[in-house]
Amino acid sequence: MPYAIRIHETGGPEQLRWEQVEVGRPGPGEVRVRNTAIGVNFIDTYHRTGLYPVPLPATLGTEGAGVVEAVGPRVKGFRVGDRVAYAQPMGAYAEVVLRPADRLVKIPAGVDDRVAAAMMLKGMTAYYLCRRTYKVQRGDTILVHAAAGGVGQILCQWAKHLGATVIGTVGSDAKAALARKVGCKHVIVTEREKISERVKAITKGRGVPVVYDGVGKDTFFESLDSLAPLGLLVSYGNASGPVPPFNVLELSKRGSLFVTRPTLMTYVAKREDLVRAARELFAVVKKRAVRIAVNQTYALKDAAQAHRDLEARKTTGSTILLP
Repeated sequence: MPYAIRIHETGGPEQLRWEQVEVGRPGPGEVRVRNTAIGVNFIDTYHRTGLYPVPLPATLGTEGAGVVEAVGPRVKGFRVGDRVAYAQPMGAYAEVVLRPADRLVKIPAGVDDRVAAAMMLKGMTAYYLCRRTYKVQRGDTILVHAAAGGVGQILCQWAKHLGATVIGTVGSDAKAALARKVGCKHVIVTEREKISERVKAITKGRGVPVVYDGVGKDTFFESLDSLAPLGLLVSYGNASGPVPPFNVLELSKRGSLFVTRPTLMTYVAKREDLVRAARELFAVVKKRAVRIAVNQTYALKDAAQAHRDLEARKTTGSTILLP
């Protein structure tokens, strides 16, 4: 039987168990995929800790790439041997998985499995952030938190490709050079600089029209203070913890601001939206406007160490597990 990484109760990385699992034949609308690479994301730690509750026991992980081993009844468009990638549902930390066919996309020629596994969730997140939640335009100046992280690197490159000036925040000088490499014209090192003051200085007091904030609690009010009137705060993650309750009057005091808390699952709920997101992502990667940096690789059975390093901010770019 194949192996998977599972949790039986929430908690720290020590809860991750390497276990044999039974994977049957695909049912109607399903495809069985043998994973060749699996992406690691911060949302996996939220599922592990219980911040985002999931039914237990559970196999973690939401994105991966692999080869179709079997096709169930009423599946069209896929056949045995196809290279495929996915970003949902949960259950990716496994050697073999059953996936709904309507959540799979084919990996185009010229895109490596490891790159595909590393970019599906993060890359499609970057896609909806800069192409749908707030449509970045040439001439915009935008703020991206955690610019050296997995989503941050992709988002910064994509926004620069669209003609924006990118201000990125990082946690240390070591990550500042990386942020500049991925398209940040300005870099704010948060351990010694006040974010909103630097943003206002860079924009000559105007502020930015949008802030992309995957950090959460530690940056929320600095993000609000960095916005121009009528600006949009896109709070899409909780790397520092969830945003605490706040008085909605804070938005009016700062200039009739907007806040949204989007999720990828909403933006790609329809099959046609998923296909469009993947197509646009693969296109910018193939033309090298966006380069996917797979900077950490672990064996699947060592997923606990990958989680420790991710939560300790020891990683940059994308991290993958290899079955």
